[in-house]
Amino acid sequence: MSINKNAYLRYQVLDKCFGNKYRMSFIEDLLEEVNTALEDFNGTGSKIEKRQLFDDIKFMESDAGWSIPLERIKLGKKVYYRYSAKDFSIRNQKISDEEVDTINSALMVLLRFRGLPQFEWVNELIPKLQSIFQQEEVDEVISFDQNEFLKGLDYLPVLYKSIIKEVCLDLEYQSFKDVKSKIFTIHPFYLKQYNKRWFLFGLNDSDNLLYNLPLDRIKSINPSSIKYRKNQGVDFKEYFEDIVGVSFKPNGKPIKIKLKTNKDVAPYIFTKPLHGSQKIVSNTNETIIEIEVIPNIELMQLLLSYGDGLEVIFPEDFRNEFAIIIKNMNSKYYE
Repeated sequence: MSINKNAYLRYQVLDKCFGNKYRMSFIEDLLEEVNTALEDFNGTGSKIEKRQLFDDIKFMESDAGWSIPLERIKLGKKVYYRYSAKDFSIRNQKISDEEVDTINSALMVLLRFRGLPQFEWVNELIPKLQSIFQQEEVDEVISFDQNEFLKGLDYLPVLYKSIIKEVCLDLEYQSFKDVKSKIFTIHPFYLKQYNKRWFLFGLNDSDNLLYNLPLDRIKSINPSSIKYRKNQGVDFKEYFEDIVGVSFKPNGKPIKIKLKTNKDVAPYIFTKPLHGSQKIVSNTNETIIEIEVIPNIELMQLLLSYGDGLEVIFPEDFRNEFAIIIKNMNSKYYE
C-alpha cells in the first residue's frame, strides 16, 4: 500500500474519531478534525472537501485499505460514524504482504552495512526485524562485493569516531615489507574503501606528511596524549580525482595516457570507465581512449587485468614501465 504523508495523517485522524465510543462523529465533525490536523501539519490553507473525505472512508473500508468495520448510525436526519468492533484500530492491523516484501528487501540492503562505523545498531536490529517480518527462512538472492573477513574491520568504528571527535591516535602498524611493527602517532582525517579494502588517511605527527594506512595492517589502536591537529585544507573529494585507487606518488602530477583496446575489451571499458577523465580518441577498427591520471600501482593493476586486450601506446616512458612488468611476468613462464 503506497500512502503519502497527508493521506496517512487523514487516515490516522479518522481512525481516532471512529474509535472514540464516547463521541458521536458526524461527517462535519470528521471534516473539521481532519482539516485541523492538516493545517497544524502543513500550515493554513491545507484543507480537503467532503468528497475527499468520503473517498478516504471508502478506501479505509476497502480490501486495499484496512477493511475497517465501520457502522453508520442514524440520529434523526443525520448519521454519525463509529467502529462496530470494540478496540479496533488500523494501527493494530498486520502489515500487508507487499509491505513485508518491501521490508525484507530493505533488510538485504542493511546487511551490507554490518560492521561499518555508525552502523553498529544494524547488528542488533537485523535479527529482530528478521524474526518479525520473515515468517519462514528465505534464500539470499542478492550479494555485495565486500570482504567481510578482511582483517581490521573491527577498527572501523573506533577510527570513524576518532575522526568525528578529533582524537589523535597511536597506531601499531606493520607493512608487508617490515619484519617488525612500528608505532605511528596519527591525526586521522578520512576513511576510504577501495577494492574491498579499507584505508585510513591521516597526518603523521613526526614528519607532517599525509599517510595512507590499510586497516588490515594495523595491529592495535590507542588514544594518544598529543593534541589533535585538524585537517588543513585537504579536500578528499578532490584528492582522489586524479588517481585510480588510493596510492599517491610524492609530488605526482596527472599525465595523459593513451590506451588501445580490442573489440572484446572496449565494451567493458565503455560501460565501466577506467577513470572519470576517460574519453574516446578514436573508434575505428581499434578503439583508442585517453585518461588523465597520476600513475600508481592501482592503475597498473587495473590495466594489467585486461590482459592482451589493452595496450599502452602513450607516453613512451609509461609504456616502457608497463612493458618491463609484462616482460618480468613473461620470464616466469617462458625462460
